[in-house]
Amino acid sequence: MMKMMMDEEEEHVGMRVTCDGHRGTVRYMGPVPPTTGVWLGVEWDHPERGKHDGSHEGVRFFTCRHRTGGSFVRPAKARFGVGYVTALKRRYEEELEEPAGEDMKISSKTVLMVGFERVRLKQRVDQLTEVSLRRCEVSGPGPQNQIRNTTPDVESLDLSGSLLSSWEVLAAITGQLESLRELQISHNRLSFSSDPSLLSPAFSCLRLLSLNSCALTWTQVLQCAPMWQQVEELYLSDNDITELTRPDHVLQNLRVLDLSNNQILQETLLHISHLPWLEKLNLSSTGFSAVEFSDASAGDETTAFPALNTLLLDDNNISEWCVVNELEKLRSLLHLSCRRNPLLQKEKNPETARQIIIARLGRLTLLDMRKVECDVECVCVCVQVECDERRGAELDYCKMFGSAWLRAGGHSEPEQNQPNTHFLTDHPRFLTLIHKYGAPDEGELREQKPFALKHQLLTVTFLCPEDAGRKPIQKKLPESMIVQKVKGLLHRQLKLPAVRLKLSYTCAKLAGREIEIDNDLKPLQFYSVEDGDSILVRWS
Repeated sequence: MMKMMMDEEEEHVGMRVTCDGHRGTVRYMGPVPPTTGVWLGVEWDHPERGKHDGSHEGVRFFTCRHRTGGSFVRPAKARFGVGYVTALKRRYEEELEEPAGEDMKISSKTVLMVGFERVRLKQRVDQLTEVSLRRCEVSGPGPQNQIRNTTPDVESLDLSGSLLSSWEVLAAITGQLESLRELQISHNRLSFSSDPSLLSPAFSCLRLLSLNSCALTWTQVLQCAPMWQQVEELYLSDNDITELTRPDHVLQNLRVLDLSNNQILQETLLHISHLPWLEKLNLSSTGFSAVEFSDASAGDETTAFPALNTLLLDDNNISEWCVVNELEKLRSLLHLSCRRNPLLQKEKNPETARQIIIARLGRLTLLDMRKVECDVECVCVCVQVECDERRGAELDYCKMFGSAWLRAGGHSEPEQNQPNTHFLTDHPRFLTLIHKYGAPDEGELREQKPFALKHQLLTVTFLCPEDAGRKPIQKKLPESMIVQKVKGLLHRQLKLPAVRLKLSYTCAKLAGREIEIDNDLKPLQFYSVEDGDSILVRWS
């Protein structure tokens, strides 16, 4: 009898449970004196749910990662989960099934559905290619081959927030899904196999794996990696990854890697830079503030991250433009997202920051820095860098830093154009831009001014050349004001009905020429509208 009780206690230790909506792992089963009866000692996934570290009245019954991560609960209050197929039937048959006998209208006749929905849903379960059992308390595979016989064609499976206890238990499920290519097992706590490579047949077709919020270290990720040698997309957001080491002989097929929301030592980042096929890397909210590719000088290409075309750096600590200069060394970089970094606040005007980034990164085609208002919220969207925008940004960059270029030894004559090393380090693309567009005229050069409202306002005169009876209107406008808002202002000032406005501008430097202002979403500074210019207003 005593042996049976001990076997039962050992069997339960390590199992996953849920209690009052919280998930945890059983670390102890047995008595807790001076109380009577059996208790479960549980280490909770979220330590705020617990009360202690596994000790009670000076006696240690189990250990926890956090000092408030554990508590004792009675077995009757805990749920140990269900098998895969049981959860599947609850999710796809019982919850979605319509009551038998419901009326359904077909054309002009009303017929009675008798068992129709039950048959249809059963057929749908058999033919499922995507299964979501997120938070459905799956704890194991159930009877042998039941999964293979029930959902043989599944290619995508979501078991996030389940009660799976180990990689062996998970492999017993995935091993029956021979077409499985995508697996989401975020918000789980899986114990590790002593020989992960033995489980690799259960993940042989896997190409996408999501392990967000699983309390994993990078060492543990590499320990598990032999199980999923063919994985191309790996999502590891919000884990315990702090230091990266080189993944030798594993993860070599990765194309997408998400390390966001991990506080990573940035000096260890280059340990993953040799991954040959890595195209997209998410380092948002990692504390990233600097990077240096020491194998390449300013203006040259690094051998690091040879295939990387998309880099996400949102919500970090980037505060210097030299970081952006280093990113120009990435030979394949096309898409950058760097929202909510201190560097962008330095420029005060988001459009100015966007233009500087575009000018510094010559291959960039997408830059995620713009907010768009929709019906319910303001969202940031991926914004294409159009040819016209690049040209405007690069020309403005030359004007903005042209004076510094001249002071550093720059000259409009090529044979005398020898800016010093300090300037070329700060502006590695400047000579390329001078060669592309020619040296800016001294009259076009403009110093960067400290932020103040007076430095941002333009005095602009609005003229209506096709309505001689209207007097010119002079206004002071922010250079960041977008064309759409300028048109709204003109509708009110000119008291025009609902007409379509067409704008262009002239300036003293371009006597006799009109520059069309043709994009409502661009700011005035995009078109290089300057203080004292005239905007011509026409309508139809």
